[in-house]
Amino acid sequence: MTIKFGTDGWRAVISETFTFANLRLVAQAIADFILEEDGRNPSVIIGFDTRFLSDRYASEVARVMAANHIDTWLARADTPTPAISYTVHNKKATAGVMITASHNAPRYNGVKLKASFGGAASPAQHQRVEQLLDRNLARAHGPNLMDFQEATRQDRIHKFDPSWAYYEHLSTLVDLDCISAGELRLVADGMYGSGRGVFGEMLARGRSHVRNIRHEMNPGFGGIHPEPIAQHLGLLISTIQAGHWDVGLATDGDADRIGAVDAQGNFVDPHRIFALVLRYLLEKRDVRGKVVRTVSTTRMIDRIAAQHGLELVETPVGFNHIADLMIANGVVMGGEESGGMSIQGHIPEGDGILLGLLLLEVMADAKAPLHELVADLLAQYGPAQYARTDMPLSRPVEKKQMVQMLLDCAPSEIAGVSVEDVQTVDGVKYYLNDGSWLLIRPSGTEPVLRVYAEAPDDERVKALLGFGEEMALQ
Repeated sequence: MTIKFGTDGWRAVISETFTFANLRLVAQAIADFILEEDGRNPSVIIGFDTRFLSDRYASEVARVMAANHIDTWLARADTPTPAISYTVHNKKATAGVMITASHNAPRYNGVKLKASFGGAASPAQHQRVEQLLDRNLARAHGPNLMDFQEATRQDRIHKFDPSWAYYEHLSTLVDLDCISAGELRLVADGMYGSGRGVFGEMLARGRSHVRNIRHEMNPGFGGIHPEPIAQHLGLLISTIQAGHWDVGLATDGDADRIGAVDAQGNFVDPHRIFALVLRYLLEKRDVRGKVVRTVSTTRMIDRIAAQHGLELVETPVGFNHIADLMIANGVVMGGEESGGMSIQGHIPEGDGILLGLLLLEVMADAKAPLHELVADLLAQYGPAQYARTDMPLSRPVEKKQMVQMLLDCAPSEIAGVSVEDVQTVDGVKYYLNDGSWLLIRPSGTEPVLRVYAEAPDDERVKALLGFGEEMALQ
């Protein structure tokens, strides 16, 4: 058996690799890791999303932790990942475990490991868990396991609600009075994930009008990937178009990602949300510091940072790379193409709830509809159109070999525009001299090859994607 941690933990298909037996083995390795980190007062926060059996899986992890004499705090109900991450930091726990496969298809489940600072564990920490797992398997050392009721009776497992401390913290980062004054009409699409109902709870005391959709418990996510991208937001778009709503906000399966829909029914992708919130923070709150984005994120961020004389840092895909810089302080905002973003003063963790609230604040402060704000943004820092193609793989791709192949056949021009630079921060990225770019990289969380492109217009984006797909198939 081989269990490997990807960009953000371990994910696998339920009942194939993601089984109770394998989860217990992984939980024991995490328990061993926690005891290495803190052998005197070890503690862990455990949360779970709305997927099939996630609550049962979380209870099983708690049984393993309790058997290893680790003080265990288990969420009472499904909870957003950022709420669990904040709780790890707030309670000064040794680590956190979140049972979720995030935005992956319903047949997947997974484990996200959180470090003591409230963000994703580092690659080195993930590697250490893998080493401990391999060691235990080599020694035929099975997991320690304690009866759940007995662990609760002995006060080794504490059930609790992590939401309200998290909500209180968010209220220090977002101007809820400003949002209330805007009297915005919001459709909140929980996508059947653990962010369901959260916007309504956060805004309940104000004058916002919130309608929740896809907020029921549905472990199959209605048959879609719970990822807030245009192709999965048909219901949100039609709801907006059928009523007099100002904006729609959608969070992914564990609410660490965000997508939006404007009053005209247009999808507003994370690139534009990132850029709108960053511009607002710099111009309205006058904060200063580094700006961090992943290699697959819009270069509008670069132009906004340059306009304000700020350093721009590009990282590989994965919020853990952004987190490293946030931990070192001095970062105004960091974000990635997938919708994971965070700001100064928050935990170094992507947070779809926080960014959704900040987008509402941007709208309320400007007293303008979202489509006008996007148009103004593009007039100032664009034009910039973006698209991504996901190509399913029949077998795993060796990343180093693919990078080398793409470098060896690097073109001098793409669709009639010269290539001015080629970078290998994560996959291979071709920079063109008209400001456009093409990126090809294997996913770190599922068997998919991703092709990304940004250009001044949709026609150029389509041409770049077509070229990238042909290269990837070689």
